[in-house]
Amino acid sequence: MASVKASAAVSHVGRIRSNNQDSGYAGHQLFFVADGMGGHAGGDVASAIATHRIADADVDHPTPAEAAAELESALLAANRRITETVADHSELTGMGTTVSALIIEDSRAVIAHIGDSRIYLLRSGELSQISTDHTFVQRLVDAGRITAEEAMVHPRRSVLMRVLGDVESSPEIDTMVLDTRPGDRWLLCSDGLSGVVSFDEIQQILSSDAGARQVADRLVKASLDGGAPDNVTVVIVDIGDPPAPETPPLIVGSAAAPLAFGQPTEPARARGIFLTPFRPHPVQETHFEPDSEEFFDELIEEDARRRRRRRFVWGFWIVLLVVAIVAAFVLGYQWTQTRFYVGESNGRVAVFQGIQQDLGPISLHELHTETPLDVSELRAYDQQRVEQTITAGSLAEALLIVQRLEASLE
Repeated sequence: MASVKASAAVSHVGRIRSNNQDSGYAGHQLFFVADGMGGHAGGDVASAIATHRIADADVDHPTPAEAAAELESALLAANRRITETVADHSELTGMGTTVSALIIEDSRAVIAHIGDSRIYLLRSGELSQISTDHTFVQRLVDAGRITAEEAMVHPRRSVLMRVLGDVESSPEIDTMVLDTRPGDRWLLCSDGLSGVVSFDEIQQILSSDAGARQVADRLVKASLDGGAPDNVTVVIVDIGDPPAPETPPLIVGSAAAPLAFGQPTEPARARGIFLTPFRPHPVQETHFEPDSEEFFDELIEEDARRRRRRRFVWGFWIVLLVVAIVAAFVLGYQWTQTRFYVGESNGRVAVFQGIQQDLGPISLHELHTETPLDVSELRAYDQQRVEQTITAGSLAEALLIVQRLEASLE
């Protein structure tokens, strides 16, 4: 029978955000991450509310199927609690959270997932992404409209199509039951890790022989080294023997601190939830849009219009740049043709139109007049001057130089 050998949970605010909207939980059998959305309007509140409600599912279950049902029920109950909180605190309207949860029960891994936090499994050195992101760009990838690489930099990569929040009373939760075996290493993380650290680097760190806590710290550090524009939360679960000793559940992130703010209404006070009536400096990068085919098609069409506008703008600037380069070349060439110099042609003194330099294969000068005056007949000093060319500001000045060279022979 597979059991939890070790686990760890680490959360960091990152390098950009001013508060941590992530929460993480590492319990006896239950492990999950919750990534709040809504910025300072309540992302941390949503993930904390979900964490404290879902943690109630960290109990023994008769069968994996019953564990899956209990876990899905806990997520839906968390959704209702968030909705009730918003009803009591209108300033929190729009808050929500992702949840990716795992229960280890009788050599089975019971999974519940909504949003874009992720669940990975490292088995025999091979890393697999178990969960599927509920995002707009993932829909585009699934539809074959963009590649996974393009999704990483897509302008709508932060648009979530499914979350726990005050929008849907019964959001669709992905659940599954998988086998797990000794030696497996499970990773649950917010997109503060998966959106910054590459798949290969995550696999490399997870494959090390280090313990669960050390691996979790290394993953968070990798995100910080990559700039960590968002909060990052990591939960590691190692499967094997002997089972982990009984320890109190570990809660990290926003749920680790009490939510004690402002003056809540009576229904909220009865549930033990204390929230702030006002939060300055909103930060709202990740946001939710309804998961409907009509809206999906509308977003695709909007993206298509954006791409067409972007191509038009780029095309305009490219054409403008080409025109500027051509105009600069033409004007430059015309200017060179107003210049003259005296040099040598076939051993004789000659007048050239243009300048001595060439522009790649393009010659910027041509022979204008070849005089009967042999260079060899000139004085040594004048020979050297002609061989090195003598610049003239005009044709008349160049012809005057030739006359002076002829006069020097008399």
